[in-house]
Amino acid sequence: MKFDLIVIGSGPGGYVAAIRASQLGKKVAVVEKAEIGGICLNWGCIPTKALLKSAQVFNYAKHAADYGIIMPEAPKPDFEAIVKRSRGVAEGMSKGVQFLFKKNKIELINGFGKLVAGKKVEVTSADGNVKAYEADHIILATGARARELPNLKLDGEKIISYRQAMVLPRMPKSMVVVGSGAIGSEFAYFYNSMGVEVTLVEFLPNILPLEDEEVSKQLERSFKKAGMKVMTNSSVETVDTTGEQCKVTVKTKKGEELILADIVLSAVGVATNLEGLGLEDVGVKTERGKVLVDDYYRTNIDGVYAIGDIVHGPALAHTASHEGITCVEAICGHHPVPVDYSNIPSCTYTNPEVASVGMTEKQAKEAGYEIKVGKFPFSASGKASAAGSKDGFVKVIFDAKYGEWLGCHMIGDNVTEMIAEAVVARKLETTGLEIIKSIHPHPTMSEAIMEAAADAYGEVIHL
Repeated sequence: MKFDLIVIGSGPGGYVAAIRASQLGKKVAVVEKAEIGGICLNWGCIPTKALLKSAQVFNYAKHAADYGIIMPEAPKPDFEAIVKRSRGVAEGMSKGVQFLFKKNKIELINGFGKLVAGKKVEVTSADGNVKAYEADHIILATGARARELPNLKLDGEKIISYRQAMVLPRMPKSMVVVGSGAIGSEFAYFYNSMGVEVTLVEFLPNILPLEDEEVSKQLERSFKKAGMKVMTNSSVETVDTTGEQCKVTVKTKKGEELILADIVLSAVGVATNLEGLGLEDVGVKTERGKVLVDDYYRTNIDGVYAIGDIVHGPALAHTASHEGITCVEAICGHHPVPVDYSNIPSCTYTNPEVASVGMTEKQAKEAGYEIKVGKFPFSASGKASAAGSKDGFVKVIFDAKYGEWLGCHMIGDNVTEMIAEAVVARKLETTGLEIIKSIHPHPTMSEAIMEAAADAYGEVIHL
């Protein structure tokens, strides 16, 4: 069967690319070996946020008295019900994508897709049947999986990845989380909120090491305040799983420390899914586990493209989606602007939340900018005080010469919903002074952005 476009992978890169291509009049098929929607909808972004919402509600219930609400008895989590709700949310989102496929007349081909010469895709179904399909254009969007360290082999029971962490049959009493990126920090927060004794281990000096240092330090303080043990400048050397509990040997600056835990969650990054795709057979070039592409995601082989986690760039769902749209619009003869990787927002859904875009203060200085830095704490925000969520701040960085908004870094309640203001403003080349003069509604958390900008220029009112 012949198609205009075949997409291998139905995650947020693949399914978005397929829908956009259909909108532009192309005959499209998507090859998927597992659940529709990929890791993001089924085992990543969406179900984890459902878990984190349960943690937030539980925390509200535990502190109901702070808001003048008397509970008849102390609330307790129903772990099985929390997991069940999360899976239900994921299933609903996956069905939503299936509906969009039908609406846009996209053919779904179940099985494992492999490139073969002549712009063809060979699909092996679950029962072993093999069928070949042809297309003028083929987009690889196969995503990534949990990375495994040599000294931290996953067994799915005592040493687990994010996938098992979402569906544990019962709540453990203790857990060591290895790696404090977004995945590690979010699960550490979730299980700590549920009452699990959590130890978070990070090799680098700060948790969320890609964030601005002040933000990282604030989140570490918040985690410790919540009863979590945080170990930075530390590494897990060995894990002995032979006993009832895991014996985790952690190397610190002060020496080795032995920690006992029911579960060890490895959250040390992801590895790309390139195996078995036939890249070598057709000559697609790769580098350090990534497919090499140009600004429009064309590989060195005519008619073959790659997007998402398997190409260089941040492994984020919204990045993959925009890459997919850019790729397809270029295929269809449009002239899309290449993705601006300097203006991609990053969000971590802990409590407090973390969101950022652009340069950190350190990066701006290293790039040679003379900068103006403004900061506004939520402790000075009327809305934050009313909400009982005063932890955190907004930090903004501007170029002193031209007022260019170089970076924005937030930690606090709902900041993942606020960061888009900075993304759009930076896209439109808005200056710091323009942000100050843009009226923000009162009382809102978003006022902190205006106040932080005002602080950078010595005009802050409420601080």
